[in-house]
Amino acid sequence: MKRNKRTRKSKKKHSPQASISSEEPNKKTSRRDFFASLSNVALATAVGGGLTWYIVDEACATTREHDLTRIGNGVATVVQIHDPQCSVCAALQKEARDAMSNFDDNELQYLVANIRQQKGRALANKHGVQHITLLLLDGEGNRRGVLVGPNKSAYLVAAFRNHVSRVSRR
Repeated sequence: MKRNKRTRKSKKKHSPQASISSEEPNKKTSRRDFFASLSNVALATAVGGGLTWYIVDEACATTREHDLTRIGNGVATVVQIHDPQCSVCAALQKEARDAMSNFDDNELQYLVANIRQQKGRALANKHGVQHITLLLLDGEGNRRGVLVGPNKSAYLVAAFRNHVSRVSRR
């Protein structure tokens, strides 16, 4: 009797599992399942492409902002003397970028001089300023004004407009 019970238990354990595993590899994909998975792949591709575009666009914009050779290219310029480890500098940068959205690229350009890099530190030393500072330069790169400390974007828009109007008259 003990042998019969063992045999029965082993059949119960293996019989349902064996039938499930043998059915799965032979299962065919229906057209509906294929197109459902295809739409998921298309959605994932679109999201991934959009995310990649955003990252590349942000990287290009950041690189362009840090290109100090653009000073003196004929366009009035705002240069932020910036320390990337300073939270007040980051807040000023956010406000300055927000203010710059009111200007065209050929009207006023925004640059960032990182004082942790040699070129940024040299520019700050040349003008005798510290971080948390905005230098207002004319199209030839001559200093026309300095804004020190954190400011809100509304104030910066007014200051930038005043700077552009003074520089364009000359």
